Amino acid sequence: MNAEQAWQDLQRIRVPQERVYDEVEKCAAGDPRATYATAGIMWLFLAGMGLDLPKWGVWLMLAAYVGVLSSLAVHYSRRSRMRLHRSRYSWRSAASMAGGAAVSGGTILLSGRLVESLALPFGSLITATVSVLAFLLFVGPANRWAVAPLRDRSTRAPSERAIR
Repeated sequence: MNAEQAWQDLQRIRVPQERVYDEVEKCAAGDPRATYATAGIMWLFLAGMGLDLPKWGVWLMLAAYVGVLSSLAVHYSRRSRMRLHRSRYSWRSAASMAGGAAVSGGTILLSGRLVESLALPFGSLITATVSVLAFLLFVGPANRWAVAPLRDRSTRAPSERAIR
């Protein structure tokens, strides 16, 4: 195989790969509908947890929350025009998920304790609002941070990848 043929083969592979990365970056940066839907569902769940429900009501509400979030995830994953191989997800994806859980959970706990200590009326509404705002402020930058190195990994030379 000559060098010209190898270069043409590389370009034939690289162009579709660049389109995939463009699509991933566009999905991470745009279309906030899934994020806002998740935030709205989270707000309804947290506000509903402030009601005096019997134990079976709490479990029913938790099951409904998980079910609606699962159906939302399925809906938006089916809408995706492309499927990425699992190796395209770096440690940053897992770190952003764990960080999101820590930020959301910590905000829920801290705002709940603050509302209890101050004995504020409508405490669950305050907790829900503060927690959803923290979630929304975290999601955008975290998604962009998690997706940013994908294109860099593809442009690295094979010898660099072997070293790492």
